[in-house]
Amino acid sequence: MKFRYKILFYAALFSTSTATYAEEHNLSIKGVGGKPATQQTQKANEAYAATLNFNDVRAFENNDKGLIAKFDQKTGDIIRNSFNFISDNSADKSPPTVNPSLWRQAVLNQKAEGLYEVLPSKIYQIRGADLASLSFIKGKTGWIVYDVLTTKEAAAQSLKFFLNNVPEGGDLPIVAMLYSHSHADHFGGARAIKEAFPRVKVYGSKNITKETVDENVLAGNAMSRRAAYQYGATLMRNKHGIVDAALSKGISTGEITYVTPDYELNLKSDVENLTIDGLKMVFLDASGTEAPSEMVTYIPSMKALWTGEVTYQGMHNVYTLRGAKVRDSLKWSKKINQMVTMWGGEVEVLFAAHSAPIWSTQEIVNYLKMQRDAYGFTHNQTLRLANNGYVLQDLGDKIYEVMPESIQKTWHTNGYHGTYSHNARAVYNMYLGYFDMNPANLNPLPVKAESTMFVEYMGGASAILKKAKKDFIGGHYRFVASVLNKVVQADPDNLEARAMLADAYEQMGYQAEGAGWRNIYLTGAQELRLGKVTPGAPKSASADILSEMDPGMLLDYIAVQVDALKAQYKPFSMNIVVDDEIFFVEMSNGNLSNILVDKPIKSADATIKLDGDGFTKILLGQARLTDLIESKEATLKGDSTVLSKLVSTLVKFDEKFEIVPFSDKTVDSNLYQ
Repeated sequence: MKFRYKILFYAALFSTSTATYAEEHNLSIKGVGGKPATQQTQKANEAYAATLNFNDVRAFENNDKGLIAKFDQKTGDIIRNSFNFISDNSADKSPPTVNPSLWRQAVLNQKAEGLYEVLPSKIYQIRGADLASLSFIKGKTGWIVYDVLTTKEAAAQSLKFFLNNVPEGGDLPIVAMLYSHSHADHFGGARAIKEAFPRVKVYGSKNITKETVDENVLAGNAMSRRAAYQYGATLMRNKHGIVDAALSKGISTGEITYVTPDYELNLKSDVENLTIDGLKMVFLDASGTEAPSEMVTYIPSMKALWTGEVTYQGMHNVYTLRGAKVRDSLKWSKKINQMVTMWGGEVEVLFAAHSAPIWSTQEIVNYLKMQRDAYGFTHNQTLRLANNGYVLQDLGDKIYEVMPESIQKTWHTNGYHGTYSHNARAVYNMYLGYFDMNPANLNPLPVKAESTMFVEYMGGASAILKKAKKDFIGGHYRFVASVLNKVVQADPDNLEARAMLADAYEQMGYQAEGAGWRNIYLTGAQELRLGKVTPGAPKSASADILSEMDPGMLLDYIAVQVDALKAQYKPFSMNIVVDDEIFFVEMSNGNLSNILVDKPIKSADATIKLDGDGFTKILLGQARLTDLIESKEATLKGDSTVLSKLVSTLVKFDEKFEIVPFSDKTVDSNLYQ
């Protein structure tokens, strides 16, 4: 068993000799967002720190290189300034409430603070204004921008800061906008660029609009709620709360937008060459790696490799905790290997959507090979273990036991964003699914029913709490959490159980190296204590994104809002003619289906004709069909009740659905006042 893994595995066995549960968790500290670290957590984090190589500061040196202008207060206030409790020189001096490796990453990301020169007069980046970086590449007549942040507000302010501070070319237009992949932190600020430079031409990775819809809209409500947990949207920014988002300090606030690309890569092979504003760019399709639609770019004249989000200074998610399609770690490894093979002999600078650039050919190649091997290791060793009988629940711990020392000791393969624990389970799930073939796990009871019976079997809540207190003092937080979750599921108003479960989650968060793990544990603790849901993350299925969807995608989105029990008694069919496209829509057996057809179906109950803007307004509730018909923006022939039938079956998603059990009662709420 590797030493770093031993520290994590045996952390729960450290015990305090005389402390009691009450002494460890007095409520004398108010309004700080959390309780102190227990002695077990402090010892675990101190032991973990002893395994880390804090003398390796290469990432800090790369980060500091090329700084042209630090953020002014307005730009810095987007996300950064509330993290000022993190000192620039404290990378090896973590507080007891933060895993020392995660703290070092938090210090590194805190140092990204403005406009940076990547290549003189050619490539610049705004780093630290949002979850991703905004890159500017000099073309023949203007600037090409690559990945445009999460929100319109962050992109607008960052663009202004760039144009005001770039050494030359601040008077040139933005002529092209590129999206590397289908995640909102890379396209969400698009509307700001489009409004500032209406003639900008937009490029995207292969099938990006479809994949954006699949990931951000069809499951968008669930994903937004879950993202609030992963990114600690409701946590205080201090040593008891959120300290980092792994990829950067955090997500900006505002509106997520989307401008449909004028051109999406249409790769008949892996590689496509385009000339954009006089600049030759070589695009390598990386779809199915970090995102279902993704590309990396090589600029031969600059010997510059843009890796999008296929690489960053850490291990990424094979499965992302907010929820998304499981990614192909083997393909991920092979795509990085392809970059090494294609450009490793000549590339002189690597820059990406997250983290600082890397300069010099050999350092870039070494970096890419280590990243390649981290994903390859995760894939290959997970399947080796699975083929020897290890199941999904076991793999989260087992993967650390078989990890090579070289991967363990490299900072940029650490699990800040994607831990090896949940990534190994993702690989298992991709190949073998969630079921481990143990018959007991094939058809378990629903959560609440199962929890109620478990509590009864274990002698009732009082007996469980008595045992849980003892195990908590012993530092067995993982098991305490598993047991007390049953109690709280069975009785959400059991305040003693809620309080202790929150305390267990909190200590697990303090020990977690993964930023998402920390935020999820601490947010779970927060909601258990407050008993209610606080505001969450921005909606990925925003009105702006919906307005860019084609009618078929919008109809797919409407279909997931249909209540089948209501719809089963309201069958109908209709032709919807939107601009030059015809969709046959049918409600049958409680299901809404649509198909693109060449001509209207004669048997349809009704035919509606309107333009794309009108269709979007109706589906967003911004206009009524009767209004559009009256203004002659739409026509309807046949049964005029079809739309009212459809609307009567639709449900509004609950944006604050339950993750930990809700209660009308609070416990330890003074921690957040």
